[in-house]
Amino acid sequence: MLDPRGIYEIDEDAVARTGLDARGEARGDQGAAGPVLLHAVGGFVDAGAAGETAVEHLVSELEVTRIATFDVDQLLDYRSKRAVMTFDADRWSAYDEPFLAVDHLVDPEGTAFLLLHGAEPDLQWERVVAAVRSLVERFGVSLTVGFHGIPMGVPHTRPLTLTAHGTRPGLVEDYTSFLGTVRVPGSLPALLELRLGEAGHDALGFTVHVPHYLAQSRYAPAAVVALQHVERATGLDLATGGLAAAAADTTLEVEKQVGESSEVAAVVRALEEQYDAFTRSVGRPSLLAEQAPMPTADELGAEFERFLAQQGDD
Repeated sequence: MLDPRGIYEIDEDAVARTGLDARGEARGDQGAAGPVLLHAVGGFVDAGAAGETAVEHLVSELEVTRIATFDVDQLLDYRSKRAVMTFDADRWSAYDEPFLAVDHLVDPEGTAFLLLHGAEPDLQWERVVAAVRSLVERFGVSLTVGFHGIPMGVPHTRPLTLTAHGTRPGLVEDYTSFLGTVRVPGSLPALLELRLGEAGHDALGFTVHVPHYLAQSRYAPAAVVALQHVERATGLDLATGGLAAAAADTTLEVEKQVGESSEVAAVVRALEEQYDAFTRSVGRPSLLAEQAPMPTADELGAEFERFLAQQGDD
């Protein structure tokens, strides 16, 4: 593998302004936890633009300083993932330049964290992961957290659920998964989590289940759920109030559109019936007799996926 230092550049002046290195020295003396690193990159599956919307919210609402920039010319296949340009009458007027960068952000409580975002590389994944790991180790990152959305056969009229995964059981002990072993196409975020775990670093991810009929739309409620679980895992304040208001508006618009389409409304009703049938089944007397704890929303979501799969087999 080529030297990972050859694909990114650190703005040392920006690092000095943020005090990241100084805090690293203080951690060595006092044992304080280092900053959290969040990540969401475009190009991978992101139903409802959950990750994209969450990132846009963070960089627009919080104090941002760019500390590291990757050389995307070495990492992207422009012919398979073409950037958008603007043609204005008789000239090219704009270019949506792709990027991959790490920013330093500060939440409303004054807590600093890092954010890796931009375009998912097409090339040199192992080299990129090694580069991110070097940043994790330089800045003493205590936890790395990724988030995105996937399409799921669930109705928008029920609470959104998610799948949590981590590099060790203690990171996701509050989340129950009923999934077995599956083989799926890889992604840079997944490889990053795997390699960080192998190197002894804590990393986890949240995959929000977005109603499949909204997967191609910008669905703000999914971004809110993703950030709320990031807050829960990290203790950060991600200022989701404004995004929650946008999510409420989105829900109203979805309800309006569903009401205007009998076909979509029928799909939603069918999903509601399946979901409700499942929730009734987990509350059957045998469970109550054993005094089992009531399942969380995340447990319901995971078990609901298995339930739907069983219905498809019947």
